[in-house]
Amino acid sequence: MIEVSHVSRYFGSFSAVNDVSFSIPTGQIVGLLGPNGAGKTTTMRMITGYLAPSEGQVLIDGVDITQAPVEAKKKIGYMPESAPLYGEMIVEDYLKYIAQMYGENPEEKVPALCAECGLKEVMSKNISELSRGNRQRVALAHALMHDPEILILDEPTSGLDPNQVEDVRAIIREIGKTRTVIVSTHILSEVETICSRAIIISGGKVVADSSIEALKNSVGTSSSVFVT
Repeated sequence: MIEVSHVSRYFGSFSAVNDVSFSIPTGQIVGLLGPNGAGKTTTMRMITGYLAPSEGQVLIDGVDITQAPVEAKKKIGYMPESAPLYGEMIVEDYLKYIAQMYGENPEEKVPALCAECGLKEVMSKNISELSRGNRQRVALAHALMHDPEILILDEPTSGLDPNQVEDVRAIIREIGKTRTVIVSTHILSEVETICSRAIIISGGKVVADSSIEALKNSVGTSSSVFVT
């Protein structure tokens, strides 16, 4: 379970996130929806422990991520919008390297993730040669390497073509059957397609938190909402 309690983050006098609170139970796929600059990425970086909140608390299964970051981060897989990958490495070698870093057996873990993330056709290619869609798949495999209970994805389909978008969404839906997933996006249709719940952030604050069905009903039709 993820519990975010009255979290704020300031950069000098600028308030990027202001008194945000929500909780996400185990096994739910939640969309963090809002326009660019709304505070989504800052919120996700605080949840993952990469950025300390100025105020408030983040608990991962009851563990304060600021007070006990190593214990809390074991439960989290994080894929940032522009995931850092070693472009000069072959995909298979890169994933084996990541497996070893996490203390996993590369010969068992890498083939399983290769199948789960749809990487069979590119395992022998350099990462620098991959399409953005396949690089996203590699980044997703990286985030899943230590079998985390919670997966946090920041704009996972950003910059992909329509076919790549659908492929990545299908993978996320499958992954979400056994994990808690947070997907940050500014695309309403992405939340409708993947998630069962939406938390809408604007101006650094939570302005709505509801099921996808309730969100649709509140605006009449989904096509009448556009998040920029």
